[in-house]
Amino acid sequence: MSMDLVFAALADPTRRAIIDRLRGGDRSAGDLAAPLPISRSAVSQHLNVLETAGLITRSKSAQQRIVALNAGSLTEAAEWLQAAHDEWQQRFDDLDRILAEEVPTDLPTADPPPADRKTAN
Repeated sequence: MSMDLVFAALADPTRRAIIDRLRGGDRSAGDLAAPLPISRSAVSQHLNVLETAGLITRSKSAQQRIVALNAGSLTEAAEWLQAAHDEWQQRFDDLDRILAEEVPTDLPTADPPPADRKTAN
């Protein structure tokens, strides 16, 4: 599976809506198309993209094309995102630690100017 294909496929809101519907279980292509405000042909194109990315599988059952979610591909994408998140979180934690060490916690306060000194305007 190519992560580029997975993230490109998930970038489209219609394809994410299809994935969301499949989280509830396998569905026919017609069931997936019904609530979408696009043609069946357009739905078929979206399914092709999802299948190419490895996010779904399609099979034939009698007259219907059954679409199933490939959770493995989503898991791989989620693991990649989690690893990236963890790396950046560690970097931010390291930066916080460095900044805490560098910035004194008890900064001296500025003394007010002497009262008898005249200030220039």
